[in-house]
Amino acid sequence: MDLSTMTLEQKIGQMFICGFHSLVPDDQIKKLIQEHHLGGVIYFRRNIGDPEQVANLSASLQKLSADQGNLPLWIAIDQEGGMVARIDHKRVSRIPGNMALGATGNPDYSYEVSRVSAEELLQLGINMNFAPCLDVNNNARNPVIGVRSFGEDPERVAEHGVAVIKAFQEKGLSAAAKHFPGHGDTNVDSHMGLATVEHDLDRLQQVELKPFIEAIRAGVDVIMTAHVIFPAIEPERIPATLSRSVLTGLLREDLAYDGIIVTDCLEMHAIAKFFGIGEGAVKAIEAGADVVLVSHTLNDQIEAIEAIKHAVRTGRISEKTIDAAVTRILALKNKRLAGLKTSDAPAPAVFVERHEKPEVDRLLKEISLKSVTLVKDRGQLPLQAEAPVLVIWPELRSETQVDEPWTEFVTLGDALSSHLEQVQEIVVSAEPDEQEIERALSAAAGFSQVVLVTYTAGSALPEGQRLLAEKLMEQKHDKLVAASTRNPYDLNEIPSMPAYLCCYENTPYFMEALASVLAGKSKAEGKLPVSLDLQGAH
Repeated sequence: MDLSTMTLEQKIGQMFICGFHSLVPDDQIKKLIQEHHLGGVIYFRRNIGDPEQVANLSASLQKLSADQGNLPLWIAIDQEGGMVARIDHKRVSRIPGNMALGATGNPDYSYEVSRVSAEELLQLGINMNFAPCLDVNNNARNPVIGVRSFGEDPERVAEHGVAVIKAFQEKGLSAAAKHFPGHGDTNVDSHMGLATVEHDLDRLQQVELKPFIEAIRAGVDVIMTAHVIFPAIEPERIPATLSRSVLTGLLREDLAYDGIIVTDCLEMHAIAKFFGIGEGAVKAIEAGADVVLVSHTLNDQIEAIEAIKHAVRTGRISEKTIDAAVTRILALKNKRLAGLKTSDAPAPAVFVERHEKPEVDRLLKEISLKSVTLVKDRGQLPLQAEAPVLVIWPELRSETQVDEPWTEFVTLGDALSSHLEQVQEIVVSAEPDEQEIERALSAAAGFSQVVLVTYTAGSALPEGQRLLAEKLMEQKHDKLVAASTRNPYDLNEIPSMPAYLCCYENTPYFMEALASVLAGKSKAEGKLPVSLDLQGAH
């Protein structure tokens, strides 16, 4: 199919990536493919079972598209690694998240694990990954980026980001760098509201834009927009996704980017609540976006598609604008055609448990140990093998906008038990209430060694975890250690903690690495990729 033979409806359909809600093609996705000529699909955890199911789903969707005479579909996913991973099946490699990779200081690790991830995703029929996250996280109160960033140093973010992009695209998987022009220095989650980055253009060039400039030089296939306001670039109070000054003026013209521009999901409140889905879609195309992402609701998806059609028919959007976007889409689909063709079953050797993949297993273990970071220690480490240890483990029990509880996990108590004989563990929620705090303190009173695991999914350590830490310090244990298993900034809330380690995620490899460090079997070799308030950490 080429541009000259396509109807307006077919062209507009190619400009949309949409989601649906089942493990097999349901009425929602069938309608979008068969009636609206959909260009791409996005998977979430709701679409993921075992590897065979995902591969078969991808093949079924591609067949649906082919049967309609449509182009092959982009099948996309947010498989960033670490705490943002839609696939967590035990036969799929658990790739480290960006901040853990940043803590190793070695972009080669980012390249190597991304090659593994790309190979597995392509075997599942997934041909586009909405990664890497190139946001420079220099705001400790950022509620949505945090460990999704490689760190606060734009050079480091750029080096690791380019390594990921090269690894993905050498394998034939399209990378999508996000969130342009940078979501790192915000304190509002754009899923929930509108954030603003107030910096002047010179600062944006030096920090926020640097990783994207390097990604463009590296030939990144796709760049995803941020629903964030940048007054230095766009005088109106509209987010980058809807700004012609940002997408066309800055990205296309100033930075000479000629790849695909895709919006972040228009159902996020920053767009849906303030502009509406249909109007948001029209404004995004007017601004210079090629592809619109609407992830969840069929009515919203159809509203957005119909709004673009109406805008073209009434002359608000020129058909030349549509043609330019579709020309870029056709060019990328043709370039990545091998990855857009799927078989019904994945290669069995790719999908096995980690002990059956010794080379990958060794790599992931090595990265985990190289990233665990010792921030401070006043004689608390290592733990004494002969004395009992209590681990207090915060369990993530509810989904957030960007991460979900792991279906299978190893707690730190589980991991530490392989090194020390007398380990007990008490589980609290990630936001423990008064009763949970008292239960944990009562248990801890009988131990000379206590390890408090912290977990922050939002902008600050939950108050219950902070109170628990303060009261543990009052108990005067011989050895008291806190270990953050997501947000390294937790120490800013509990600066008097006598020992503090950063782990960046609570996935099995990292809990095993942390346990090895606590037991004195391994050294913490990671370097902080962000700044902490170490003056307060006396």
